Amino acid sequence: MAQARKQQLPRIVVIGGGTGLSVMLRGLKEKPLDITAIVTVADDGGSSGILRSELQMPPPGDIRNVLIALADVEPLLSDVLKYRFNSGTGLAGHSLGNLMLAAMTDISGDFVSAVRMLSKVLAVRGRVLPAAGEAIVLKGETVDGTIITGESNIPKAGQAIKRVFIEPPDVEPLEEAVEAIREADAILIGPGSLYTSIIPNLLVPKLAQSIVESCAIKMFVCNVMTQPGETDDYAVSDHLAAVQQHIGHQLFDYVIVNDGEIPEQVQQKYAEMGAKAVHLDLDEVQRRGYKVIADKLVLFRTYLRHDADKLSHHIYQLVENWMERKR
Repeated sequence: MAQARKQQLPRIVVIGGGTGLSVMLRGLKEKPLDITAIVTVADDGGSSGILRSELQMPPPGDIRNVLIALADVEPLLSDVLKYRFNSGTGLAGHSLGNLMLAAMTDISGDFVSAVRMLSKVLAVRGRVLPAAGEAIVLKGETVDGTIITGESNIPKAGQAIKRVFIEPPDVEPLEEAVEAIREADAILIGPGSLYTSIIPNLLVPKLAQSIVESCAIKMFVCNVMTQPGETDDYAVSDHLAAVQQHIGHQLFDYVIVNDGEIPEQVQQKYAEMGAKAVHLDLDEVQRRGYKVIADKLVLFRTYLRHDADKLSHHIYQLVENWMERKR
């Protein structure tokens, strides 16, 4: 009976990576949705980069964050998985969750099986899938023609990004990921680093094609702040244009954006890091054919984050209305 109820839930595929995706999923998992998260495997920095290089495995960091976000576990276990060693030769900088995924990859023989195993241990609500079964090398070309290799190096280039691309260019996605997109009632992309977390997933050829061909409602959650070295001075329409330029199609029906005021002292803190609020150029976004959902969607603690409850409410309302029209 429980399985029958689950099959009746709207099926949503969420695509991206980074902290923003994890924050949003904490809200979405509380909604009556059948969630599949497809997560980037282009990361090459920090603990993920070391494990990727030394163990020849896909980078575990973004996957770990999404697993924890969707997990139905005690807060203590979540904190343990996020724990990062501060000392120890070879251990310093590694998170326990990353090391567990590395161990499970070694035990099971492949990364995808390791993610499935840890999903069961954590009682994950939904499915978590890497965008591909192998690590992807992300490269960027700046406006002056310089080629930058490595996801972690692209924001440090000091030049505006013209485009990013992946190697191998014909990487195969997981068949499960393609199937999830084909069966989805809703597809949600973002939030996250535009060029290093979002677009790399869309450069996996069969994933992008499956999204284009899907009849699902398609939504884009825009970042609240610009990111130094990636989206300096970008408005909402610039984010959408970058996706369309890379994919060759206008993917989205709806764009969900923050239009709430950001306190002056918070703006000043971000300005010192070279970031500012993403400008909502509403007329231009609508002129290009997108429907816009705008609301006060931010919370500030140590950093600005999306309000997971409000954001998931808007997403669920869009999905519910879409399902009503389909019936």
